[in-house]
Amino acid sequence: MKNPSELTVALPSGDATTALIYGGGAGAALVLGHGAGADQRSAFMVEFARALAALGVDVVTFNFLYTEQRRRIPDRTPALEACYRAVVAAVRAHVASARRRLFIGGKSMGGRIATQIAAADPALPLAGLVLLGYPLHPPGRPTQRRDAHLPAIRRPVLFVQGSRDAFGTPPEFESVLRSMKPAPLLHVAQGGDHSFKLSRRDPQAQAAVYDDVQRTVVEWIQEVSRT
Repeated sequence: MKNPSELTVALPSGDATTALIYGGGAGAALVLGHGAGADQRSAFMVEFARALAALGVDVVTFNFLYTEQRRRIPDRTPALEACYRAVVAAVRAHVASARRRLFIGGKSMGGRIATQIAAADPALPLAGLVLLGYPLHPPGRPTQRRDAHLPAIRRPVLFVQGSRDAFGTPPEFESVLRSMKPAPLLHVAQGGDHSFKLSRRDPQAQAAVYDDVQRTVVEWIQEVSRT
């Protein structure tokens, strides 16, 4: 696959950040925000973006401003949300498939911020959300849940959780799934942690887990797009 193209995104603060467009030639686009501890060029983000694009979806990744500026501590929530909204607007302006069907989401924190902007703006033209390792709560603090806003999304949602994710195991999502309409889909990466990594080093098994997740994401996007 050819290298992604770059898109400069102007932010309300007067700064700018970089997005990468992985063309899949599809009728739908997926914007993925990165997690708190890594930027869009991390191995996880690049591997998933390339794989999803190869399966037929236009994928756009981007840096939140703090990683674009090579700072380690994430910005406060309003700045993260403003950045994500600016990326959505830029992608809709520059990626044709995003004007047909736009999905947003991300890895961990990136997915959480996506849910927040979707819940806050019912008019935002989104076909659905893809959440890779949603951080339901901080590790070891299961009562500090981050789910109060989720019922306000009111779009199709795909949760992908590792079966041993310290930020929220699949059973912890039962009440979340019941609270949301339309009913979300929860896909479990068996044996996976917060990044769907297996506890044992087995490259073949690990590749199979990633492949299963990636195919599930694309098939779900295709199914939602047909409705």
